[in-house]
Formats: sequence, structure tokens, C-alpha cells
Amino acid sequence: MKDMNKLVPNNFKIPKILITEKFFLRMLTVDDATLDYEAVMESPGYLKGVFGPENPWPEDDLSFRKDLADLKWHQKEFKKRSSFAYTVMSPDKSRCLGCVYILPSDNRQYDAMVVLWVRKSELANGLDEKLFSVVQDWLDKKWPFKNIAYPGRKITWDKFLKN
Repeated sequence: MKDMNKLVPNNFKIPKILITEKFFLRMLTVDDATLDYEAVMESPGYLKGVFGPENPWPEDDLSFRKDLADLKWHQKEFKKRSSFAYTVMSPDKSRCLGCVYILPSDNRQYDAMVVLWVRKSELANGLDEKLFSVVQDWLDKKWPFKNIAYPGRKITWDKFLKN
């Protein structure tokens, strides 16, 4: 049975890692702050609106301290099973390439929503499309959701927010 404050049932084994040739995903933690902040600050204009048209993240004055606080919150939520933030790392672990967020849906038609981003320098090599494809397959095969929203990708933010 699913606790109302949890996105997945207590008996669901949360995937710890997803490995591909080009990248791997693992839980985003405070230990990722330096690499995460670097990735975000490379791409602030590009990332605006990734969490919806009214969401200000990343703020123009985003500080390392604020990013670290965000990572603390994501880590806490992951452990509580109420949302799941994964960092997307290069195979050699030297760079954060982006992030994937599995969140409760604001739209009752969906049991979860997924937001993901890659740093701007990774767009030219097709990482955004590859990550999106891999994440969709991973969620379909390994997670318990029946209807996942991908606002800004498979559904417009406007349409997602209207329901």
C-alpha cells in the first residue's frame, strides 16, 4: 500500500543507478554540489522554464549555497520516497551532465511527472534526446507508474497545468 506522502509504495525497490555507455544516473546528493552548480551555471538561460513557465529556477542570482540547499532538499525527499532526483554523470564521473527528477504530478491525470535537463554544451551531441529516450524506457520497465507526464516534452506545460 502506498503512503499518501510517498510517490512509490513502501515495498518498491527504488533503482539506485542506471548505466549507459554515454552517462549514468544515480541519486543526487549534497556531495554533487560542486559539479551540479557548475552544470547549472553553464546553462542558466537555457534551463529557465524547465520546471514550468512560472518557475524561476535557476534564479539569476543562484548562489552555490542556495544550490547546496536545493540538493539537501532533493536528498531528503529521495530518502522519504516523496520525489526522486538523479544526477546524470559522465562515465568517468568528472562532470555532471544534467539531472532527472521524478516528482508527484500536479495534474490528477498522471501518477508522476518527470522533468530532466542536460547542460547546454551537451545538446550538440544529442544527449538530451538520448537521455529522454533512456529515461522513458527505464521508467516504463523499472518503476511502478502507469501514467507519467513529461511536461514540456510529451505534453505542453500549458496543457499539463490546465488539468
